[in-house]
Amino acid sequence: MRIPGFITPNSLTVTRIALTPFGVYTLFLDGGDNPRFQILAWCIFFVLGMTDIVDGKWARNSNRITPLGAFLDPVADKVLIGSAMISLSILNRFPWWITIVILTREIGITIFRLLVIRGGVIPASKGGKAKTLMQNFGVGFFMLPFPSWLEWFRISFISVAIILTVTTAYDYVRSWMRAR
Repeated sequence: MRIPGFITPNSLTVTRIALTPFGVYTLFLDGGDNPRFQILAWCIFFVLGMTDIVDGKWARNSNRITPLGAFLDPVADKVLIGSAMISLSILNRFPWWITIVILTREIGITIFRLLVIRGGVIPASKGGKAKTLMQNFGVGFFMLPFPSWLEWFRISFISVAIILTVTTAYDYVRSWMRAR
């Protein structure tokens, strides 16, 4: 199957940003308490999260990495995870303090990267990619209608995500300081 020329890795990234509100809308349907809508919202966020993997591999394999894509891809990740966390926190299904910790790190490191790079993009580290994956799974599990006896499962994933969130922020700053 041939992909139309107007569909590019960057167009997938923009689509991820543009479709995020549909996931948010679905989270709030029926007051956020309907298990069918919770599962549907998870499916939407899952598919949008998978486009992150697809667009990145596609860009690398087809030699279509662009400065715009390198900038927009992490922005799309933050829009996706941030909108999910804020929505779940508003619905009292996700702790606000975790939303604040993760968003503070994401916004802070994004600003840091923009200030220190001057003409380039700091690529995501393996730790940063693992952090994004664990955040997506951790937050995703809060979307699903889990029984209370599986709460340990959610807490385990989000705990690892928080640890990676903080340690990768430290690593970015430490690496920059060493390079100076």
